[in-house]
Amino acid sequence: MDTTIAQRIADATGSAVDQAGSLGGGHGARLYGIVLADGRELVAKAATTSTTLDLEGTMLRYLAEHSRLPVPEVFLAEADLLVMSRLANRGRMSAAAQAHAAELLADLHGVTGPEYGFEQATLIGPLHQPNPCGDDWIAFFRDHRLLHMARKALAEGEIGNRLMQRIERLAERLGDLIGPPAPPTLIHGDMWGGNVLVDGDRISGFIDPAIYYADPEIELAFSTLFGTFGEPFFRRYAELRPIRPGFFEQRCDLYNLYPLLVHVRIFGSSYVGAVERIVGRHIP
Repeated sequence: MDTTIAQRIADATGSAVDQAGSLGGGHGARLYGIVLADGRELVAKAATTSTTLDLEGTMLRYLAEHSRLPVPEVFLAEADLLVMSRLANRGRMSAAAQAHAAELLADLHGVTGPEYGFEQATLIGPLHQPNPCGDDWIAFFRDHRLLHMARKALAEGEIGNRLMQRIERLAERLGDLIGPPAPPTLIHGDMWGGNVLVDGDRISGFIDPAIYYADPEIELAFSTLFGTFGEPFFRRYAELRPIRPGFFEQRCDLYNLYPLLVHVRIFGSSYVGAVERIVGRHIP
């Protein structure tokens, strides 16, 4: 690790860096596992190309201040360096862990706001996520999630004009397809397995958020996309916060168009087929 980074960590934590080892990297940053001289264990994320690590720190601090969701403590959040506590991650996503995750997310989804959106733009992975506030969820999801990400994918050559036209036609029908939404609720926003840390049969924390106030069904949908959670999660969640009829049959797929388009932009055409299949269920 660069000595300048080690000194910045020491200044932020009040303890010298005793050990530092690479944890890999991605999305324009390299991760380090840190052990301080006083024994505390941290994770440092140092930018290689990204200059938005301060925003990730802002989102983690917001969750810590406005909810009971377990997240890393942030010691330093600057554009090129994020330093946070290291949470245990030494279990598997058992049925008990899924039930605990359901309790934590149901509690998070009890945090409501006056409008959909957020006080500033955020990120999902490395991608810009606009959050203009408003009281119309359908318009927010249509314009600032579905169409925003699809148009970016079109401009980058990841999807073609015909698929874009079909997505636009689908967007016009969202009011009928989604129906009345839930009130604005704080969500983590990037709910896949890599962002959920497990310790035994318990969840130790959530990382890499993409927060805003939303209909929480968009979070529940995302959690199904890569098999993060299954029946044990949804059974326990529904005991705490009822899931409206039609979610699994229709709205889940519609909401997953957004993270799928995110993956199209980050990882390329291998995800386009999944987008086409969902769109094709509604638009010939």
